[in-house]
Amino acid sequence: MKIGVIPDCFRIPVKDAIKKAKELSLDGIQPYATKGELDPANMSKTARSDFKKFVSDLGLEISAIVGDFGGHGFTDSKTLDWRVGRTIEVIDLALELGVKIVTTHIGIVPENQEAVEWKLLLQSLPEVGNYAANKGIVLATETGPEPAEILKKLLVELNNPGIMVNYDPANLVMVAGDDPVKGVYTLKDYIVHTHAKDGIKLADENGKKRWKELPLGEGNVNFPEYLKAMKDIGFNGFFTIEREVGKNPEADITKARDFLKTLAVKLSY
Repeated sequence: MKIGVIPDCFRIPVKDAIKKAKELSLDGIQPYATKGELDPANMSKTARSDFKKFVSDLGLEISAIVGDFGGHGFTDSKTLDWRVGRTIEVIDLALELGVKIVTTHIGIVPENQEAVEWKLLLQSLPEVGNYAANKGIVLATETGPEPAEILKKLLVELNNPGIMVNYDPANLVMVAGDDPVKGVYTLKDYIVHTHAKDGIKLADENGKKRWKELPLGEGNVNFPEYLKAMKDIGFNGFFTIEREVGKNPEADITKARDFLKTLAVKLSY
């Protein structure tokens, strides 16, 4: 099992966070490339080469880079052209860093295929998907806003080798109220990267969805069954720890690492 971390979750400068990942004996990192030091707009060719060497010298792998610019993803017509352009910049950065996966949130996939949002996704994603695929890279959309079955319908209709899935089981539990174990089999042909995160769904309030992220093993993701499912489909990529809340992220990340390693031994993963 390859275990990574989103270094930004340590909430310290990115290079210090990457060193921390090494200290914790993790295998890789998935850094954000949408702002700050790693924003493509802020990285010269020399900076890109230096960063790649910095990570390599630590014996770490860049499992993926995050190209998520927030907002409503590729379903917002007002920011669509900007988002496509910025995503292409991140894909170019990934190429120079030797990274094969860029992760993002594409926006909420509607159940109604006649919805404007569905049509916008079909309009915009082929452009970035084709661009990525031509460079040997995939854009992996993160699971969660919608059930796995709905996301699969979109992926089948897109039929684009450059559009794949970053599987986040906690998002499916917390936001979509979906079964993350069943979802693995639903999306098995598309999963290229996964987040190790946990949480629970809370009751809606005033029509708004509510959830709570929890340390690994304390939420409603059935990790033994989830990892068994990932093994069943032949997944051999990264389980990247993501901890977006909590007072002591390093402690939570360390706990998550140990939790995954213990399960990996039990399951012979």
